[in-house]
Amino acid sequence: MFKGGFRRSGLEWFSSLPACLLLLSVVLFSTSSDIHNQMLRGGEQLWSGYYKLRMDPVAPTCSPERDIEAAVAHELSQGPAADNSMAALLGAQEKDPADVRLAIERSVADCRAAHQSYDSRRDKLTPGVKAYRAVELFVADLIAFGLGSQRYILVLLVMLCAVTATLTRHHIAMRAMETRLDYTVSLTLQTVANAMLLGSSLIFRQSSIGPEATGSSEDLLLHNFWVIGFACLTLTSAYRLIRVPPDLAPGGNLNKAFLAVPLYTVMCLISGTYFALIGHASGIGIYLGKMMELADMFLNVGLYVWVGMMLKQTRLAPLVFDLFRPWRMPPEMLAVVAVLVAAVPTAYTGASGIFVIAAGAVIYSELRAAGARRQLALAATAMSGSLGVVLRPCLLVVVIAYLNREVTTDDLFSWGIWVFVLTAVMFTTVALTVNRQSKFNLAPVSEALPATLHAFKSLIPYILVIVGVVMLYRYALGVRMDEFSAPRLLPVIMLAILLYEHLSFKNRKGTASGELNHHGLERSVRGATNDTTAEIGALLLLLGLSVSIGGVIERSEIMQAFPQAFDSAWSAMLLMVVILVILGMIMDAFGAVILVTATVATIAYSSGIHPIHFWMVTLVAFELGYLSPPVALNHLLTRQVVGAAEVQAALEEGGTFYQRHERIIMPLIAMGLSLILVAFVPLLFYA
Repeated sequence: MFKGGFRRSGLEWFSSLPACLLLLSVVLFSTSSDIHNQMLRGGEQLWSGYYKLRMDPVAPTCSPERDIEAAVAHELSQGPAADNSMAALLGAQEKDPADVRLAIERSVADCRAAHQSYDSRRDKLTPGVKAYRAVELFVADLIAFGLGSQRYILVLLVMLCAVTATLTRHHIAMRAMETRLDYTVSLTLQTVANAMLLGSSLIFRQSSIGPEATGSSEDLLLHNFWVIGFACLTLTSAYRLIRVPPDLAPGGNLNKAFLAVPLYTVMCLISGTYFALIGHASGIGIYLGKMMELADMFLNVGLYVWVGMMLKQTRLAPLVFDLFRPWRMPPEMLAVVAVLVAAVPTAYTGASGIFVIAAGAVIYSELRAAGARRQLALAATAMSGSLGVVLRPCLLVVVIAYLNREVTTDDLFSWGIWVFVLTAVMFTTVALTVNRQSKFNLAPVSEALPATLHAFKSLIPYILVIVGVVMLYRYALGVRMDEFSAPRLLPVIMLAILLYEHLSFKNRKGTASGELNHHGLERSVRGATNDTTAEIGALLLLLGLSVSIGGVIERSEIMQAFPQAFDSAWSAMLLMVVILVILGMIMDAFGAVILVTATVATIAYSSGIHPIHFWMVTLVAFELGYLSPPVALNHLLTRQVVGAAEVQAALEEGGTFYQRHERIIMPLIAMGLSLILVAFVPLLFYA
């Protein structure tokens, strides 16, 4: 997880620029859909019946001047047994002249109407309509191309960023590579795992092009993308294994070295070995291919990470913290404020780990600048995304409602508010009572309030920029800010903020209180993308392999070893809590939700646990799992963004046992108490 060994400037043309173009293309394709919808509405308003004008009219082949009397006489002369369409239409042996005349008159009337419609549409095809239609159809083709390219964009983004993460030693592991032995063990197993991924993808490809295969040419192209990508990743890890960086300490401990192996490597070795033993060598490739079914979701993860890295390049976070500095809050209270405020953007990202990757570095640096001790700042950073996953419009809740007909988003979000209040109270209580090391000496209101209002003035332009972009999408494109539009709106908002800062500080030099040096729009976007590439590679590869681990759990039928129903809802809930926390330790949120829906949820329902209650418990249990050793994914992601040096410095600080391990214990107490209350208190009322 340490960036080193390669100059970032040397990787910009290789990874950062292509990754930036891929991310921009995702925003462009998704926005073009909104533009196209507005173009269709605009065309209909400008030219009534525009939907029919999108294609050139085809002249009718019938004759509107048909002689009705002659046609009737001809039809009657055919006889009752004639095998023609008119006889079949009348459905009688003897033709009634009145019925024959009526049918022919209707046919002539329909023909004349068709000719009138054709003449009308042809007359409406003015040069203006044709020019507008050409642009509209181009946008429609662009949308179709974008939707069809999502899977390829995702594979390119994953492979490109995974190679970058390997080159920069930025994969997520239990500990950083510090010694030569750490490096050798980690890169050796990475190479083995990458070769395993390559082999599984090749076998899956061969089975897809066999005589009984039903895959299309597009599927074959996608298989080729995976094979080429894993081949490049295998060669990259082998190259890094040979090129040992000089900044590593000699020697090392073998037990610690295994902890430096990336989590995706461990997951790959476990799932690959299992699938090979059961004679299903293409298993990893198959489950990685399932990522393509949710390509838009995984691309949104990349966009959220990019948004967070652009946020680091702005002054927005320091200016928000400037609102609270005049009150001279103790670090513990400021940590509570940071976690509560972070719940809102977390609700839009859909998962706490994504938010930690996106904004954890900003939260940590601001808490440290405000005087928070390292352990407290690390605890707040790791927990910064844990409270907002139950709030509207969290995408994870939408996925739960989509997969489970027993619950609706309205029900989950309405109860999620109360779960958020409970977890917020628990974290506030723990932070302000357990091991509080600072005195409450808040500034007087008469002193702090004017300073806060003065600091708020600096935020007004940012608010106007955000509101301006949201209103532009709302009224120009008809798009509201919600869980579906946020992935494409937030990058535009951040780019608009960077543009504002570029124009605002273009002729200004130096720094003021709470102000950051601004390096210009191009350098800010480039710096954000440089940070984004390795983070996306580490995170998406981990998410993809967690889907494979879910496949292992599903195929091994571990859940079949448990009773499919319990006589007591209390016993069932106890088992659910244990299983859900463990799943939270080893899987990403979206993959875990899919697995829980297919296995654990049915046991809970059969045991008398209310579906809404069960999914509230699931969300809180997942968050506790992300904060629980030995994996503690959110803590690993925190170290990923703040740096191993900061975590090591925190570990070296003295104090009581709690003070030395506050970053782990505080979140466990807060989320653990919340989980117990959420899981068992409601059973008192209906079990």
